[in-house]
Amino acid sequence: MNPALSPDLPFDAHPVHRLSLANIRRAMDVIDPVFLGSPQYECEALSAAVGCRLTLKLETANPIRSFKGRGASFLIRELLARGDAEGRRLVAASAGNWGQALAYACRSAGLPLLLYASANANALKVERMRALGAEMRLGGEDFDAAKLRAEDFAHRSGALMLADGLAPEASEGAGTMALELMAGPDIPDCIVVPLGNGAMLTGIARWARAVRPDIEIIGVQAEGADAMEKSWRTGKLVFPATVSTIADGIGVRVPIAEAVADMAGLVDDVHLVTDGSLIEAMRLFHQTAGLVAEPSGAAGLAAILSHPERFRGKRVATILCGGNLTGEQMRSWLA
Repeated sequence: MNPALSPDLPFDAHPVHRLSLANIRRAMDVIDPVFLGSPQYECEALSAAVGCRLTLKLETANPIRSFKGRGASFLIRELLARGDAEGRRLVAASAGNWGQALAYACRSAGLPLLLYASANANALKVERMRALGAEMRLGGEDFDAAKLRAEDFAHRSGALMLADGLAPEASEGAGTMALELMAGPDIPDCIVVPLGNGAMLTGIARWARAVRPDIEIIGVQAEGADAMEKSWRTGKLVFPATVSTIADGIGVRVPIAEAVADMAGLVDDVHLVTDGSLIEAMRLFHQTAGLVAEPSGAAGLAAILSHPERFRGKRVATILCGGNLTGEQMRSWLA
């Protein structure tokens, strides 16, 4: 049996860690199956274009078109199992994909959900969060301003705040992507992962590093939203005054201390990419592989395009982690 899928956990080089290998393995039995077993394959046309053997994991082939359903499903089911959600209102902030994931999971569990989003949030994502049953409150210039409003409401009302990147279950749920990736058939030399609040990167890194200690794990942030990269690199929390990027899904201005700490010893590097490279990657996905990626979903490919020498000749995997675009965005960015 492949060690990545064995009931016996892989050797753990980091036994004391906030994220649990046992929970990542158990999440495979808990997460709504609609989010598991996403397609993964080497895209030969893209491999030829970028000069490495590129495996894509498509996290858009599910009801919310993003990877966040894994973490949200695991979190909500764990809260219910522990009784932590009983009698409490659930609240969160989202640029769109985390909110859709929570709304889907809460609707399935019969739980009400209040979501805060920026006044400038992607209209399509807001519409879908509302359609999935969430109560929406819009305000603030960016995601982190909306998050402050959500935290204030939770503090005043006693509601339970569900912060992406803070709840370990969100990262552990995301770690199931690595469990599937590392099951083969070709185990990658390197995994390139978009980095927003850190749940996807840290969850994937936690499992992949345990299965193969010498694997390279590289995060990717937008140049105009580099709070997590700067915080990880300097060892001190860095708070940029503003965020300026088309990648709303990874446009984080306020880093999460716990997620930065989770990266230690697991992440080898973090690349910064321009909005221009994100658009180039989105177009390459669309024209070469017939896939629609939102800017944050294309960040991994953008890093590979921006640093070809780093990846040349290697087996590389990346996550197409979101594909929620408005019609206007598709016409503008994919034409």
